[in-house]
Amino acid sequence: MLSQILAKLLIVDDLPENLLALEALVKGSDREVYQAQSADQALSLLLEHEFALAILDVQMPGMNGFELAELMRGTEKTKNIPIVFVSAAGREMNYAFKGYESGAVDFLHKPLDNHAVKSKVAVFVDLFRQRKALGEQLEALERSRAEQEKLLSQLQVTRGELEHAVRMRDDFMSIVSHEVRTPLNGLILETQLRKLHLARDNADAFTLDKMRAMVERDERQINSLIRLIEDILDVSRIRTGKLSIRPSQFDLTQLVAGLIENLAAQAAAAETSIEIVDQVPLIGVWDAFRIEQVVANLLTNALRYGGKRPVRVRTFEQQRQACIEVRDQGIGISEQNQQRIFQQFERVDANQGNVGLGLGLYISEQIVLAHGGRIDVQSAEGQGAAFTVRLPLEGVGA
Repeated sequence: MLSQILAKLLIVDDLPENLLALEALVKGSDREVYQAQSADQALSLLLEHEFALAILDVQMPGMNGFELAELMRGTEKTKNIPIVFVSAAGREMNYAFKGYESGAVDFLHKPLDNHAVKSKVAVFVDLFRQRKALGEQLEALERSRAEQEKLLSQLQVTRGELEHAVRMRDDFMSIVSHEVRTPLNGLILETQLRKLHLARDNADAFTLDKMRAMVERDERQINSLIRLIEDILDVSRIRTGKLSIRPSQFDLTQLVAGLIENLAAQAAAAETSIEIVDQVPLIGVWDAFRIEQVVANLLTNALRYGGKRPVRVRTFEQQRQACIEVRDQGIGISEQNQQRIFQQFERVDANQGNVGLGLGLYISEQIVLAHGGRIDVQSAEGQGAAFTVRLPLEGVGA
């Protein structure tokens, strides 16, 4: 690994013949030698390259070697480059002491000892390579640490999502068991009561009027179970992209009016009413079954959370869209809850005894989106809520 690191050497001398001789002495296949005949040329090269070693001649015209060294030591990019001074001056000039003061790591006198020069250069080249290799290892360790921190963060997010999914699953199973048990308990009690009457030969319990009431109760319980199963199946279809849309042409306003009429008994049981106002014909191509499913869910929620006040429905056209507005005057929805009510298993207020799977609005929004439309909600706590379904008049996929 160390042998693959290229070492750059800088030699500075004002005499070309000295540069050639010194380059021949220090060059190698694993090294790249740069020459400079002045301090100015050397500074340009120093700012452009990263050198393993700088060999400077002391006596140069203009800026001498000592002055160049002082500039190198004062510059961030070059302050750590090892400097070796070379001088033809006699030892009595005491240049070596001044060289070390200038930050040199060695001082060589001419004529040069070839073996000593090669050995010293080899030492500095090896030190440079080791420093570079260590730097690369530290960088690799830092990248590895950063990647591990990122992975740990992702794992923590995944763990949180899994814990949330487990809580949702547990809540969902609890809700489903409650929702299933409610109609089943009704059917079981009805069955046990009839068995008791039969065991006592109580024919009066099976008059036509009582039989009709029994059938109506059974039908309500069975329909509750069917709706529960259909909601679960619809979620599965949505997740797998298999939610079926079978478009046909019909009048949306007529569909809404018919649905309101069918829900009259449910509205009466909730001690309120559903009023349709400002209705206009809205002819388009949509899936009548699915759109009825959406409107029925909005109306049922309005009756459930409407505080026994009248629910108003309006159909209108706006910006080439068929619009259905369902407005109640009940508990309302906070801005925070408006962001989550269209998610799976979310309910407006589970603490008010209004238990459900929390799938109705999620399924409704997915159906409307599949038609190329959207559902908007406007509400505030204690001020009721208005849900508006917007469908393209041109039909599905328009």
